[in-house]
Amino acid sequence: MATALAETWLILPTYNEAANIEAFVEAVRSELPPSRRILIVDDSSPDGTGRIADGLAAANSDVEVLHRPRKEGLGPAYIAGFETALAAGASLVLEMDSDFSHDPADLGRLIEGARDADVVLGSRYVEGGGIEEWSAGRRVISRLGCAYARFILGVPVRDLTGGFKCIRAEVLRSIDIESIPTHGYAFQIETTYRALRAGYRVLEVPITFHERRAGESKMSPSIAAEAVLRVPLMRRRASHTPSS
Repeated sequence: MATALAETWLILPTYNEAANIEAFVEAVRSELPPSRRILIVDDSSPDGTGRIADGLAAANSDVEVLHRPRKEGLGPAYIAGFETALAAGASLVLEMDSDFSHDPADLGRLIEGARDADVVLGSRYVEGGGIEEWSAGRRVISRLGCAYARFILGVPVRDLTGGFKCIRAEVLRSIDIESIPTHGYAFQIETTYRALRAGYRVLEVPITFHERRAGESKMSPSIAAEAVLRVPLMRRRASHTPSS
């Protein structure tokens, strides 16, 4: 029966999130609608995250785990999760970090935004948004990265690198997610850019971004360099592909 399908899917890519994942899944379950599915995509975390995730799935019928054989980065993990959700008939697909840097209490606001938009972004850089517990230097680097991507791509979105999103299933089906080559945070830029190029409505909802509760940040110089180098390539590829 159609009513038995999980229409709203939350994709949680994990790598070494053993200190966060159990409390985080419990927190998001109470914020999602009854017709929900939480998919943990674990890249063989050496700290035992996958084992904890399996325990959560065994205890909760709305949780499942996709185990991947090795760490490949954010982009491939999200693509695997998106494909699983689409194959199962999802209507809305959400993504967020599983370390409490994104507040589970904001999930409802993103889902509500999807009533009038095709892609809803939890945005740090629109009025009402913000960041807590970051150094001044980190704030500057983040803002400059978003401004750089916005300028090169020529789009009005202010928080292009954010990873808290709610996306309609038809958007993911139409933007050829399997062909997105980026592995780090540039993946976030490219999914939003492709949606804009295809004519979909993108809405930014203000959120406050928090420092992770436990564990280490996955940001690295190579991930930042990928974003800097890939953004002009996105624009170049798009110039050879007619927009919708």
